[in-house]
Amino acid sequence: MSTSTNFEKAVSIVTGLPKDGPIKPTDEEKLYFYKYFKQGTVGDINTDRPGMLDFVGKAKWVAWKSVQGTSEEEAQKLYVEKLLEILRKADDDESKKYIDALNKINP
Repeated sequence: MSTSTNFEKAVSIVTGLPKDGPIKPTDEEKLYFYKYFKQGTVGDINTDRPGMLDFVGKAKWVAWKSVQGTSEEEAQKLYVEKLLEILRKADDDESKKYIDALNKINP
């Protein structure tokens, strides 16, 4: 299957993770997903830097800016790889279910 199909499945897994579930990405991992999601769907950053008091917006902007020049396909691949890394670390039934779902797309 294509990188984009795997990426779409990975995005649906990440966005569907319950806040009180066993798999809890750290803030750093959430920023990682954010920057590669934006790079993989939009491409290079195309917005102005947020104001200095918008701490969350600024962190997101800086993260996305840091991957400028990465191809959309590479960004999608890195997103999927990071999710698999987190799921393998969790090593529970829930994460194994998600790994199986991704492996069915890209055996």
